Amino acid sequence: MLQTMSHFIRSPISHGSHERERKRLDLMRQLVHTEKCRDIIRMGPEAFMLLCHKLRGTGYVKDTIRSTVEEQVAKFLHIIGHNVKNRTVSFFFRRSGETVSRHFHNVLRAIISLEDEFLVQPSGRDVPPQILNNSRFYPFFKDCIGAIDGTHIRVKVPRAEAARFRGRKDYPTQNVLAACNFDMKFTYVLPGWEGTASDSRILKDALSREDSLKIPEGKYYLGDAGFMLKRGVLTPYRGVRYHLKEYSIRSPQNSKELFNHRHASLRNVIERCFGVLKKRFPILSTGTEPFYSFEVMTDIVLACCILHNFLMGVDVDETLIAEVDRELLQQEIDRSQPQQQRDDDYRLGTILRDDVAIRMWNVYPI
Repeated sequence: MLQTMSHFIRSPISHGSHERERKRLDLMRQLVHTEKCRDIIRMGPEAFMLLCHKLRGTGYVKDTIRSTVEEQVAKFLHIIGHNVKNRTVSFFFRRSGETVSRHFHNVLRAIISLEDEFLVQPSGRDVPPQILNNSRFYPFFKDCIGAIDGTHIRVKVPRAEAARFRGRKDYPTQNVLAACNFDMKFTYVLPGWEGTASDSRILKDALSREDSLKIPEGKYYLGDAGFMLKRGVLTPYRGVRYHLKEYSIRSPQNSKELFNHRHASLRNVIERCFGVLKKRFPILSTGTEPFYSFEVMTDIVLACCILHNFLMGVDVDETLIAEVDRELLQQEIDRSQPQQQRDDDYRLGTILRDDVAIRMWNVYPI
């Protein structure tokens, strides 16, 4: 890569430009060091070079006299991987803010152009091996092709429009609908809906739009209780224990609880996908207002999902996945504790109510 970069560096027009080129080369040399590469641009050096090769082939990013494709891609990955402003990247790469912005949007367009290659909807012809090879799920879920859910990502919108984007959060968000397979790859992504929109409403749009979510005949996705039960989306029983941690205390007691337990075990893959996506690209999980417009953030969401799928194919980060799994487990524990408290409160309340009722009955004149 360094040889490729040096090929594009021409004779400097001044000592200052020569010094900037030297510092950029030195920065890139440190960047592709194995131990630092993953921390800085969220992938290993081999995956980074393969990604640059693919993006160069799109024609949206090109090597120039002063800037290689590798440098442009590195700047883009650093921004989405650390949620930093253009001016920060401008300082480290010795580039103007306008140049950084232009490179960022060129790389963004290049990644989105790979959507058809990396966001592939399942045909449903084969049973996923994660189901086929597990007696807990096969043959009961043999027609399941993945899981589907929505996630909220903060956006920047005009004050007049903020109300319809402010749903479950205290700040404006977009509700992103996504489906994934059991290899932890996204198969469909629909960003751009306002935060007040329900998952069911977005799903209805996804099924009817031109670039629609396609569910093969006789197949289905697993969805949570936020979706409406239908042939293509199998949801859990309402009013029945569902979360995995709830079953660590007491095993399923009937068919509905057993279904919910195994449904939750399979559907958990979409939670893991979202967790890895947001942990790898903090620009999607920031609690502060984004630096980019709503339209650009919508494109960034799609680009991050494409990059996620690319990396799940060539550079699986097991450490990152394990970290997400631990956080999801802790969330299950935190969620189950209030439920246990509510159960205890209900039990004590029942005892108190029964005691009052019995004492009243004992003195009631017949």
